[in-house]
Formats: sequence, C-alpha cells, structure tokens
Amino acid sequence: MSKRFEDFMKNNNDEFDEIEPSADLWSKIEARLDTLDAPKKREAKTFSLTFVLKMAASIIVVMGIGFAAYIQSREGAKTVDLAAINPEYAKQQVHYASMVKTQLNQLKTASKGDPQLFKEFTAEIAKMDSTYKKLNNDLATSPNQERVLRAMIRNLQIQTDVLSQQLNVIEQYNETNKDQKDEIKNI
Repeated sequence: MSKRFEDFMKNNNDEFDEIEPSADLWSKIEARLDTLDAPKKREAKTFSLTFVLKMAASIIVVMGIGFAAYIQSREGAKTVDLAAINPEYAKQQVHYASMVKTQLNQLKTASKGDPQLFKEFTAEIAKMDSTYKKLNNDLATSPNQERVLRAMIRNLQIQTDVLSQQLNVIEQYNETNKDQKDEIKNI
C-alpha cells in the first residue's frame, strides 16, 4: 500500500471503529447461507392415468387427421384433366372406358351358366385393368402425358377387343350347350 493511505488509516482509526454492525447481522447471514446450501426439494409431478390416456388419444386423433389430409392431398394431386392434355384423346378414353363397362356387364349376364369361365375371363381383364390403373397413376407425373394417355387408350381398346372375343366364346359355348340339350331332348 502507499505510504499516504497507511498514514490516513492510522490517523483516522478511531472514526472507523465508531460504526459497528448490528448484533444479529451474522445470524442473518448464516440463515441465508443455510437456505442456499440446503438442497431444494422439488415436488414430484404426477400425472393421472386418465390424463395420460387423454393426451395419447388426442395425439392419435391429430396424427390421424394429418395423415388423412396428406393422403387426400396426394390423391387430389394425381387427378389430371385429360381434356387439357388432348381433347380428342379424352373423348376416346371416355368412349372406350364406357365400352369396357358395358361389355363387362354383358359378359357377366352371358356367363351366368358357367361361373368358372366368367372367373377366368375376368382374371385376364383384371390384369389389363391393373396396367391401366398404373398408367393412370403415372399420368400425373409423366413428362410426356400425351404418350401415357395414348397408352391408356390403347389398353382400353385391347380390353374391348378381348371382351368382345370373350363374349363371342361364351355365345358359342352357350349355343353348343343349347344344341346339345336339344339333341338330348330329341333322343
């Protein structure tokens, strides 16, 4: 320390001794230290089973709604306006799709006598229809939508041709069965 400061302390020592702290100052300090040193006890939070189940149910509902919205948006994005691609192709697609439906109904009514034959015929059409559905799904993301649309129309044309052939086969089969029944009656 500097000499001046030491001299000041010696000369004014009596003035420093005049002010004394209160008697309970140390007890207050000790009390505060004890509260700081003591570990704080936290209350354990408990959740009731109903609260947990309600939270889980609400999370599942929210996730379900989100998933449904996601699926809906994906399906909505896949629909493509065929007329915007090519109006003529769109008309052809509608025409052949309606022909396929009509011929399927005719096939169903014509083959009531032989359900096994109907099952085999519809299995072939189901394969072609799955190809058509795949093309329809690919249409939305394809860079050459007109080409995919032409492939879809070609698939429908092939389905109508196959259905026509199947209808002819069933008609011939039914006629043959009818002729055989008539011959049996005549005998």
